[in-house]
Amino acid sequence: MKTTYTCLDKQIYKDKEFYLVPIRNEDRYKIMQWRNEQMFHLRQDKALTTLDQDAYFENTISKLFGQKQPKQILFSLLKEEKCIGYGGLVHIDWKQRTAEVSFLMDTELEKVKFKKLWLLYLDMIEKVAFDELDLVKIYVYAFDLRPHLYPILTLSGFIFEERIKNKIQYKNNCIDVVIHSKYISDETY
Repeated sequence: MKTTYTCLDKQIYKDKEFYLVPIRNEDRYKIMQWRNEQMFHLRQDKALTTLDQDAYFENTISKLFGQKQPKQILFSLLKEEKCIGYGGLVHIDWKQRTAEVSFLMDTELEKVKFKKLWLLYLDMIEKVAFDELDLVKIYVYAFDLRPHLYPILTLSGFIFEERIKNKIQYKNNCIDVVIHSKYISDETY
């Protein structure tokens, strides 16, 4: 399986001991575990199985690498060689030059390194979006279940853009969706 993105000149983004690399097949079961543990804030309505995950990597992920304009570009976030999270740019609209930012970290790290890893990840994924792909806007679409995420987005230069009322059902409650966006700076646009 090809593991470099045709649409990217640069494949690895580094920040001290952290690396953002094209999503690795070997991380798929860790990712599945984290997704199953954190379904409450994901657009996932059932627990994934290893068969589901294998099929997704084989039928969807593997095809992304060779596409000039994939709908999503996913990465494994590594500390040294260990995968500690994953995410990327999803729902990419190449015509409008926008993408949604997606990020999920190891469930245990979520409890103790949430702020640090989100800030690090946002800095790295912005380089992909703005410097490499020439996008003009990235945004975070979040179920209003983790308000501690919003100050981190603000620290990273995202601005509150929209609240969509009663968008999802969670534990018999209607939950809003909150959208924060970041635009490429005027100096580089």
